Amino acid sequence: MRIKGMLIDLDGVIYTGDAPVPGAAPALAYLREQDIPFRFVSNTTRRCRETIAARLRSMGLIVDVSEIFTPAVAAAAWLSKKGYYSCNVLFTGDMDRDLSAAGLSLTSDDPSAVVIGDAGDAFTYQAMTRAFRDLLQGAALVALEVDRYWMGPGGLMLSAGPYVKALEYAASTEAVLIGKPSGAFFTMALESIGIGAADAAMAGDDVITDTGGAMQAGMKGILVRTGKYRDDALRTAPVRPDYIIGSIAELPALLAREAGA
Repeated sequence: MRIKGMLIDLDGVIYTGDAPVPGAAPALAYLREQDIPFRFVSNTTRRCRETIAARLRSMGLIVDVSEIFTPAVAAAAWLSKKGYYSCNVLFTGDMDRDLSAAGLSLTSDDPSAVVIGDAGDAFTYQAMTRAFRDLLQGAALVALEVDRYWMGPGGLMLSAGPYVKALEYAASTEAVLIGKPSGAFFTMALESIGIGAADAAMAGDDVITDTGGAMQAGMKGILVRTGKYRDDALRTAPVRPDYIIGSIAELPALLAREAGA
């Protein structure tokens, strides 16, 4: 099967820490040479697209802002469609730039939605209680991601997922998931490159959020053994990726092999 389009995770796949994964630049160059459209589909909720693009360029990677698709971008479209224009957003970083650019009002005063991203140290008791009270008043709970953890400078760190679950439990509600592994998120990203799920693949370092979510959406799943990849997570995962490669550097060979199969 020839893979005609790619979705690619960023953290742990294209870079780790402040350095690109060896072979990342040639892999991206190969996609462009072969006219295989792609989108970077990161679950990061700490940075807006402009900041992400600037960071990638500082690593020597040629990236256009339009090639980056994040939960904030998807959430802005979803919130606007639903008429939720005022949001209490729990996050850290400059993700709010993508939401504000879409015309959303970021406020904690009687919001119509509570939007949860990876807030890091901003997940304080006070902030969680305020979000809990907003939910009790009828605000919708929107999760930009529900990752359990991510690989930080000092090791694995809690992501937004555990905090989303806490609010769901406390407020007896269910979050609307916008980011990975939501099937709607993968579909929106693929629509931006005009490729159907049956002709696309997702490369990521999380067997559940990345490859598992993509496969449920009808795509092929490519798991890389970099970033937060762990053998035990793969062994206990309810899904087996279609492909497992050492790193993104092996993607061109995989795509060439599949095209000639």
